[in-house]
This record gives sequence, structure tokens and C-alpha cells, in this order.
Amino acid sequence: MKAIVQDVYGNADVLQLRDIPLPVPGDGEVLIRVRAAGVDQGVWHLMTGRPYLLRLFGFGLKKPKFPVRGREVAGVVEAVGAGVTRFQLGDEVFGTCEGSFAEFVCAREGRVATKPANLTFEEAAVAPISGVTALQAVRDAGQVTTGQKVLIIGAGGGVGSFAVQVAKAFGAAEVTGVCSTGKMELVRSLGADHVIDYTRDDFARAGQHYDVILDTAGNRPLSVLRRVLTPRGTLVIVGGEGGGNLTGGFERSMGAPLVSLFSGQKFKGLVSTENYRDLEALTMLIEAGSVKPAVDKVYALVEAPAAVEYMHEGRVRGKVVVSI
Repeated sequence: MKAIVQDVYGNADVLQLRDIPLPVPGDGEVLIRVRAAGVDQGVWHLMTGRPYLLRLFGFGLKKPKFPVRGREVAGVVEAVGAGVTRFQLGDEVFGTCEGSFAEFVCAREGRVATKPANLTFEEAAVAPISGVTALQAVRDAGQVTTGQKVLIIGAGGGVGSFAVQVAKAFGAAEVTGVCSTGKMELVRSLGADHVIDYTRDDFARAGQHYDVILDTAGNRPLSVLRRVLTPRGTLVIVGGEGGGNLTGGFERSMGAPLVSLFSGQKFKGLVSTENYRDLEALTMLIEAGSVKPAVDKVYALVEAPAAVEYMHEGRVRGKVVVSI
């Protein structure tokens, strides 16, 4: 089969289209014929090996442990391993795995769910990581409830574009999205009540206060964010971007809970978990019409390096996807 493979860490030029052996599903795994693969920030981190902290988490110290890139997948079940009970041949599925930039990939049964019936494979492929992360940020960490005012920083990106819609679905009275000029139209179309162009206006100086803030952009000091929180508000830091090569900004997420010890406000760092139950919960929102993935561009498999580069530039409106 054909796949996008890398032998060393580096920029997009280390990604190569090659012929490699077809994978065989092990116990508890399904073999998926890949129809589309989402491109998320994690792909760039695993491609470059930065921040270096992730290498200590089992992804390979000197070179990638998993040479095929891509983690979000949508496709059709081609075979099932021993012990698989939830799927059979021909099922259309979506979820997470290691190596989705390929014609076939194996995924754990517990990280895959039935594809939403009202989505194309390309739309479904961008939802497993970004959509589930947004769901966990809004529902679990932020605990958004009816009537609250929610601020989403990075509302035009992968997680942010889902978070705007999920927050509205959970009853937020007002959702304000912060994004760049080129993404404002998208954020409005997703249901945001207010949109702030951070290149022109500073949300921290607007005099507004929010019950929940979801920061998916990763570069604002906590002291700034806490000023626009209500006295009992909650700040959720999603992932980490914009830091140095060692920790990559994740120190904000790790240190945030310590600030809560000295304040009535809650500060939380979110590390999302991948599981089929949240994929099913996301599917319910999608099939109900409350959430729809935002796909900016579609690339062919051979164009996957360009897709990763475009995603990392920060201009993507929603997500980009590799179609196979």
C-alpha cells in the first residue's frame, strides 16, 4: 500500500510517499481502508519531534517510533482482529489511530465509532481529535451550562471551530469567538454571537467578563485571561502552542491548576482522551444538526506534506484533510 512515511524528525520535506506492507489487525483492532485523514497540530509535533518533551512520552527519542504520519481517520472496515465485537466488514467508521496518511491503517476498537450518517468521509475525518477535544473542553473541563457567557480564543481553528458549536449546543447564552480577520466570517457562520478580530481589538480591554474561557491559542498570560473571567469563572487551556522547543507551551496547562489554589476562579489544563464513547456523543450532536465540521481545503495523499505545512501556518479556517 502507499503511505506517507518519515525516517527522521524534521520539516515537511522529511515526509515521503512510499510503498509499505499492508498492516494486519491484532487483537482488539480493526483494519480500515482509509477514505480520508484529518490534519491536526499533533501531526506537525510528531513530524518535527518538537517540543522535545513529547519524545519522552514514548514517541521516539532520536527518530519517530511510528513512521507513518496521521492520527485522524475515516474509512471502511476491511478486516477485524480477534475479540472485536462492535464492528464488521463494510462498516463506515471514524476515529483515531497511528498512521492514517495511508491507504490502510489499523486502529483500536475502543478508539473508533460509526461514522456520522450525515457527513462525508472528508468531514468525518477532521472530527475525531479536534471535535472530541472541544467536547471535553466544553462539557467536562469548562462545564458549560445554560445561560453562561463563553469566550473562545482561537475560534477559527480546528478545536475552536468545534468549540463554538458545542458551547451553543450546551446552552451557552452568548458565545464570543476570537480569531484573525480572515476567519471572522467562518466563526459567525458557526453560530458565534460576537466575533473579535484580535489583530484590531483586544478582548481583554473590551470591559466584558465571561463565565468560561476556552483558550486554544496558547500564548496569552494567565494574568490577562483572569481579568476577563467572572469571580467564579473557569479558564480552560487546551493544549499548548507558542512555547519553546522543550515544552512547547504546555507549561501553561501544567501550571494553571496551581493558580486556582489562590483564587475563586478555576484554571484548568486539558489533555484530551481518545475513546469511542465521546466519538458517539459527538456523533449525536452532528446528526442532530448542532455541530458540523468546517473543512477549509482537501489534499490528495501525495500532497500531505503541503497539507501539514498549510495547517501549521495558522491560516486554516477550521481544518484541512487528506483524501485517499
